Amino acid sequence: MRIYYSILLFSLLSFVSFSQEKKEIIKDTTTLERIQLDEIKITGNFQTDPVHSSVSNKYAEKIVQPKNVADLFNDINGFSTIKRGSYAIDPSFRAAQYEQLNIQYDGGTKVMHACPNRMDPITTHIIPEEVSKIEIIKGPYTVRYGATFGGVVNLVTQKPDAEDYGFQGKTSVGYETNGNSYITMLQLQQINSKYDAVGNVSYRNFGNYKDGNEMEIPSSFRSVDYGIKLGYNFNKNERLQAHWRQSFGRDILHAGLPMDTDYDDSSIISLDYKLADIGDVFKTMTAKLYYSYVDHLMSNYSRPTFKMTEATSLVNATTVGGKLEIEWQPTNKEFKFYSGIDGLAVSRDGGRTRIVKLNMMGMPLPNPITFNDKVWQDSYINDFGVFTEAKWFVNPSSIITTGIRYDMVTSDINDPEADFDAMYDLKKRTEHNISATVSYKKLILDNSVLEIAYGRGVRSADMLERFINHFTVGQDSHEYIGNPNLDAEINNQFEIGLKGYHNLNNGFKGFSSASSVYYSFLKNSIVAIVDKNLTRKYSPTQDPVHPKVFQNINDAYKTGFELMAQVDFVNDIFFKTELAYIYSKNKDLNESLPLTPPLTTRFFLGLEKEKYWINAQYNLISKQDNIAESYGETLTKGYQTLDLRLGAKPFNNVTLGMAILNVFDKTYHNHLNFSFTNQADFGRVPITDPGRNLTLFLQYKF
Repeated sequence: MRIYYSILLFSLLSFVSFSQEKKEIIKDTTTLERIQLDEIKITGNFQTDPVHSSVSNKYAEKIVQPKNVADLFNDINGFSTIKRGSYAIDPSFRAAQYEQLNIQYDGGTKVMHACPNRMDPITTHIIPEEVSKIEIIKGPYTVRYGATFGGVVNLVTQKPDAEDYGFQGKTSVGYETNGNSYITMLQLQQINSKYDAVGNVSYRNFGNYKDGNEMEIPSSFRSVDYGIKLGYNFNKNERLQAHWRQSFGRDILHAGLPMDTDYDDSSIISLDYKLADIGDVFKTMTAKLYYSYVDHLMSNYSRPTFKMTEATSLVNATTVGGKLEIEWQPTNKEFKFYSGIDGLAVSRDGGRTRIVKLNMMGMPLPNPITFNDKVWQDSYINDFGVFTEAKWFVNPSSIITTGIRYDMVTSDINDPEADFDAMYDLKKRTEHNISATVSYKKLILDNSVLEIAYGRGVRSADMLERFINHFTVGQDSHEYIGNPNLDAEINNQFEIGLKGYHNLNNGFKGFSSASSVYYSFLKNSIVAIVDKNLTRKYSPTQDPVHPKVFQNINDAYKTGFELMAQVDFVNDIFFKTELAYIYSKNKDLNESLPLTPPLTTRFFLGLEKEKYWINAQYNLISKQDNIAESYGETLTKGYQTLDLRLGAKPFNNVTLGMAILNVFDKTYHNHLNFSFTNQADFGRVPITDPGRNLTLFLQYKF
């Protein structure tokens, strides 16, 4: 099936390219404009921006050395992070996480994790220094970027600047006092009118950090990453780009998971093609193909359980995908259409080896017993999608967007365990999902935009929810069992928002604001529920005795809002406040949906000059008592932290920075943090976050 996707996409690409060969193309013999490959195009353009979208960038000015890409979400309104240590961090948006969020690189490339405990989420396979901006669509309000349930997150990597001809580069170093951590990075690029080449290499070494009580948290890791991006411009309207990158993680400690990572290696290759200005009706064609492979080994060698049972688990994940999209416009210029196909094929395999050394009485066995457990049971999920999205330019100040999408999702398990095979009538399964959206965008008062949207997002169950078999993969210590017969989750989301910028006088430069209110009615939500008719498979006398089985619930919803207001004073001083709140309810179990963040408020005060900047960020996180007890959640106290950042450019090519994070050395934990698991010196309580941390940064461009 994966090969079929690739052949189909290449065939369509070749057909359109061949049809262009019959046309005479006048080449620019001097210089060529570099055609930009498609992003989600969140650029502040009223006519092209997706509804309810935003963009976050200026990471160089944050002056913090992010441990991985997920750390970049900490300061984006509405986002939280799910923490299992310093490496395995997942972003969460409006209580949607994991495969509920459509996270991708450069408009479509995906990397699926190999570890069932998500030691290696997509955010670990690219270095944060490569990310130039994060584009966000805040709900299922588009059908163009794959099946979307809770929103689209597009991590845009740095692209060559068309004006930077010749050979250039930059190098940077960073250091953190809390954990004695450091990073180094080197990037080189060669650009001319016909081709461009960019390469980078990075080394990261993070130690165990200490919380506000000087307690050392096991969280160290090392990683080496490199990437090469090559682009070729056939002419000013046609471009081909290839991107190859690899990441090698070593000796990764996970405070909130039962094992640690010995190594985590990933390889990603993508090929992007764009042909613009095709003709009067067909305007632009874009195509993408990508492949990723993750090889992951974990063990319990440094854990208390090692003396009883030695455990290693070698697992892998392969992701293959692609997309072909045509932008076209009929003779009626009031309409514009985007039509295309895309495919995503994910397969996983691997197992766990256990060597039992002690008997039930705790006495050494004369001959240790070896067991082999199937983790992924050689499973796959393929998703083939067809979509069309239309824009109706009602008038210069009003746009209506509609879209519909069909996904055919095929899944199967090739090597099931005997007990899993006995539990279900296993066979190849095909699902048919329909997603849709309609939105209205209106320019009012010259500088304000009103946005109203409805989206129906559909997500089929992921591989863990379908095929995991008696493994501990949640925040609690229950064994979890998958369910291959789960119905797809459906998110019917409504949202209204208003954003704009207004010029002011009397000592003020301007005032900007953004607000949105949303409601999601959820059908077939997938949650894990204790099944008292079943018992543990491993360590059968250990509590909790009964495992959890993934099931659909019928009645759930979530609602919330996000607010932002910023005043720009004269002399480049600004003050900004952000507020995000979400309330969720699982009516079937009469509790919150899992991983719902508390009310979060942030205040920013800063000065931004061309040569230097300084800002203070005060974080006010409320307590969370609306919890999912069935998920193992407990009440979380509120906390406040203060961060200070400053930077300067003493010379044209040099950037210096410093930050003091958690200035008052508070001891706290976020509600979404996992609890310590299988650690010698910690009970099963939530992981605490870092105490005071001083970071230093130096970058030199040449």
